[in-house]
Amino acid sequence: MFCFQCEQTTRGPAGAGCATDKGVCGKDEATADLQDVLIHQLKGIGQYVSRLRKLGVADVPADSFILYGLFTTLTNVNFNRARFVEMIAEAARLRDRLRTAYEAAAKAAGQQPETLTGAAAFVPADNITGLLAQASAASVIAGRDVVGEDVIGLRALLLYGLKGVAAYAHHAEVLGESRDEIAIGVAHALDVLASNPTDLGDMLEEALALGRLNFKVMETLDAANTGTFGAPSPHAVRTTPVEGKAILISGHDFRDLHELLEATKGTGINVYTHGEMLPAHGYPKLRAYPHLAGNYGGAWQNQQIEFAAFPGPIVMTSNCLIEPQPLYRNRIFTAGPVGWPGIRHIANGDYSAVIQAAKALPGFTKTVEGPTLTVGFGREAVLGAAGEVIEAVKSGAIRHFFLIGGCDGAAPGRNYFTEFAEQAPSDTMILTLGCGKYRFNSHDFGAIGGLPRLLDIGQCNDSYSALVIATALAGAFNCGVNELPLSLVVSWFEQKAAAVFLTLLALGVRNVRIGPTLPAFLTPAILDILVNQFGVLPITTAEADIQAALAPRIAAE
Repeated sequence: MFCFQCEQTTRGPAGAGCATDKGVCGKDEATADLQDVLIHQLKGIGQYVSRLRKLGVADVPADSFILYGLFTTLTNVNFNRARFVEMIAEAARLRDRLRTAYEAAAKAAGQQPETLTGAAAFVPADNITGLLAQASAASVIAGRDVVGEDVIGLRALLLYGLKGVAAYAHHAEVLGESRDEIAIGVAHALDVLASNPTDLGDMLEEALALGRLNFKVMETLDAANTGTFGAPSPHAVRTTPVEGKAILISGHDFRDLHELLEATKGTGINVYTHGEMLPAHGYPKLRAYPHLAGNYGGAWQNQQIEFAAFPGPIVMTSNCLIEPQPLYRNRIFTAGPVGWPGIRHIANGDYSAVIQAAKALPGFTKTVEGPTLTVGFGREAVLGAAGEVIEAVKSGAIRHFFLIGGCDGAAPGRNYFTEFAEQAPSDTMILTLGCGKYRFNSHDFGAIGGLPRLLDIGQCNDSYSALVIATALAGAFNCGVNELPLSLVVSWFEQKAAAVFLTLLALGVRNVRIGPTLPAFLTPAILDILVNQFGVLPITTAEADIQAALAPRIAAE
């Protein structure tokens, strides 16, 4: 295997990348190799879908399969090799059907169908031994000796950004929101990757196009979330237990949470969120369920300790799964694209086994009072107070805004984000999103003019809300976003973060600080491009970066 798609990948003198029989994430070599084969097939499917779209033919099942398939290959999502063997066979059948449809559509349009090669013509073996033998040709570093590190790095940036786009689009789709523009863009990106591009300039343009597409995807997901569950509004979330039976739900998927709340209604079982599910409490239609009792624990990387201590079953949705430990292995369930060998999977929203487990387990024996976390500062909530914010900036009460967000992780160096938030001057506001918030969201930052200094905007995909807020403030001050007293400090971990990063670049947002370590697939030459053309700034120390962010403002004053 070879994988360097996430921040935790192995790094050493010989280079970066997990190239052993088991990755740092816990994914074994066979599963990782099967994922490479599936990705190769999806490129071929994308070739046909892209051509069908140009002929005016849509294939919605194929669009959905692409999104789901890409999503399953993200870090910490699906570790079940048997599922990938099934999906590879399903992908081959789908590809054959699309090829037939394309040939018929081309002839109907009076065109000679192309004879596609490469990924579109790939024939997977009919057994796992044969599939694993085919994997090296589908590796992300295939051809590196010929095309060089920079080409491989930009191809990887495209692929990993596309995986993040697909994950967000899948979240929107399961809530009933999809767009032809998204399906066309995803298929186009796969078609580009299938061509094994080598021109760095062309690939950079494709990366920016993918960033623009991701903005549309995040807008669509925002519409899906708010249209289904209402616009987020500020809400104090309990972080201590309530006496009674309990179920914990983690990951990202609000549809799964809603289905669980419906299934447990009237059972006397309390439901607690974990990780990136915390922002669910900001949505009025979700928090209207009285048995949505609060939030338990912190970010995903702490789950092995926190899940072991939780006195009930756990449901893992969408992503962020770590190898289940013996103390809770028999009471954890997966849903959606998530999977682990031997772990029970929930299909078709049937939570009966989870409810049965909750009733059999002790739950919390007493109610404990304690601190709360306030969430729900989406764009409507923040822009509803825009007048006060603008006046506070004009009066000097608010000197600067820091957006500190992104994906958290366990690697050393992430205390930087805690230090940054805690050292931010008292006349600055802090916006946060993603699970990186857990590095500092229990800290009391006080208030400015009646507004909390810390505003939790939501999940990582709520970068859309943050950009809408920034654009609205820029309009109010008659300036561009880059002229605002605003600095972005982003922690990256996996492929959703890569997609958001491309969106920031595509929208022309400059001086984005990223860390704690840079993606392993960004070669020195690619980093130079990002620094020189887009003003990307690798983090240094919290104190130095705060001073650098405030320096232009200080000079202007």
